[in-house]
Amino acid sequence: MTAALTGTPPFTVTAARDYDPEVGALPGMSLGRYEIDLPGGEAARRLFAAGARHVTLPRPVDVTDTADAAWTVRALSFVGDLTSLAIAVDWQLHTGPDPDAWRHYGHLHPPTAVLGTPDPAATALEWRNTYYICKCVFRHGPGFIQVRDRRYGELRRFTIDEPEYHAAIEALTDGARADAVPGPVLDDLMGETLVLRFGDHVWWAPYRVRRWSEAPMVI
Repeated sequence: MTAALTGTPPFTVTAARDYDPEVGALPGMSLGRYEIDLPGGEAARRLFAAGARHVTLPRPVDVTDTADAAWTVRALSFVGDLTSLAIAVDWQLHTGPDPDAWRHYGHLHPPTAVLGTPDPAATALEWRNTYYICKCVFRHGPGFIQVRDRRYGELRRFTIDEPEYHAAIEALTDGARADAVPGPVLDDLMGETLVLRFGDHVWWAPYRVRRWSEAPMVI
């Protein structure tokens, strides 16, 4: 199964064995280049198993460029897959001039810069200062999906048991074209900001968690 789920070709990342980029540059710490030609979750797990603890994306993710929306949703999903495994990600996000737009993505591993904002470095610093793992996640239970979302301060919790919503979330795993999801379902998920739209493509924001990092009531 290839990564062209959203029409994007495989892309290449670089990986290292240590979270610190300076340590990762030392002899024997680099894992070299990896072509991502699998679904993001599987690719992230293989990188982790190979010893990767720091991954660098090949180019910035620009959520304002609707012509590049297929790459946007694919890349955001992959960053979420890496974040779920506590793999550090070296990446940049272009959100445009809105200084608060980053909060939609604030559960992902913080980027080095939030481009397009009045102060990209300062916005990235605010992101890092408020970041923690499991800030917006989903998990599968017996017949249901539970989402916990703290991106906007308070805890928002959703329990989803309708089959059509489960099918939509499965389709959105690596991002998808908007017409791949039934309109009423898509409207509901977008209304809760669990799905974001970029041109003709949509992205499922929560990343999957298989084990809570803290007691569930804390998260």
